[in-house]
Amino acid sequence: MQPVLPRIYPKNIMTNPVTTFTPQSFIPNIAPGSAIHPQASIIGNVTIGPNVNVAPFASIRGDEGTPIFIGQGTNVQDGVVIHGLKDGRVKNNNMEYSVFIGDNTSLAHQAQIHGPAKIGNNVFVGMQSFVYKSEVGDNVVIEPTARVIGVKVASGRYVPAGEVIKTQEQADNLPVIDQNYKNKDLNEEVVSVNKELAMTYPANYYMNKF
Repeated sequence: MQPVLPRIYPKNIMTNPVTTFTPQSFIPNIAPGSAIHPQASIIGNVTIGPNVNVAPFASIRGDEGTPIFIGQGTNVQDGVVIHGLKDGRVKNNNMEYSVFIGDNTSLAHQAQIHGPAKIGNNVFVGMQSFVYKSEVGDNVVIEPTARVIGVKVASGRYVPAGEVIKTQEQADNLPVIDQNYKNKDLNEEVVSVNKELAMTYPANYYMNKF
């Protein structure tokens, strides 16, 4: 009988250290069919669904606020940071997370998602934007360099580029996405491209080594 060898992970996918606030060490749980670039970093209590593309220099760090969840078909582009405070949770289907990101969502270049935070399905989070202590519904567009802090954004709204949304009144008055909104199909296009990259990019080479 062949001996059972230990699972060997690449150096950029690692356990979190044991601390007073994270007393257990976790290895990231990455579904087959997702591409994790060797220059991305994934640490600790992180779950990544299938068909996810994680680009170079992305950092998904489940060593303080945990757990972190990323749904299927989502993309985490170059330089994105996902992290959470040790205190503070969001709920999804009666389960608690530090950061929860739904299905078929795009986190564009250098976006920051800092928990506690929840982002729904089919959301576009634009380049260099920031989401913190907030919940974002489904089918939302956060345009580049926008800031969403301490609010709930309803489904089907968009945050204009450069806006800082930090009161619930501002969030409630965000414009609705309609047929005249020029970016209404943007996320669908970005998700389609990144799903194909997840299938074909050499970064998923290591999945076959387990």
